[in-house]
Amino acid sequence: MSKQILVVDDSKTVRNLVAFILKSEGFKVTTAEDGLDGLEKLYSMQHVDLIVSDVNMPRMDGFTFIKSVREQDAYKDVPIIILSTEGQSKDIEAGMSFGANLYMVKPAQPEKMVRNIKMLLG
Repeated sequence: MSKQILVVDDSKTVRNLVAFILKSEGFKVTTAEDGLDGLEKLYSMQHVDLIVSDVNMPRMDGFTFIKSVREQDAYKDVPIIILSTEGQSKDIEAGMSFGANLYMVKPAQPEKMVRNIKMLLG
């Protein structure tokens, strides 16, 4: 069974690019345009194996989205990768403190992103 990944990013270009890369690797991908949309999509999915989220988004930012995901037992162990243009150590530390498993700075190399996803999925 192919793994289900939720990609949350306010940039349509980034969403489409990440989805394309992941689908070409055999993953099933659902996309969302911000944290609120991400929560709605997450709740409507039967299952999610991993989440990729941006940080700077309208309506609900990535940190708030991740915190909301981590507060629910059903998703507390789902691996989360932050994919953001914000690459300062304070941003990375914040992302990890909110519950991300990995922090990648855009533009991420597709091969590295796929390798990290496969590593987190075991």
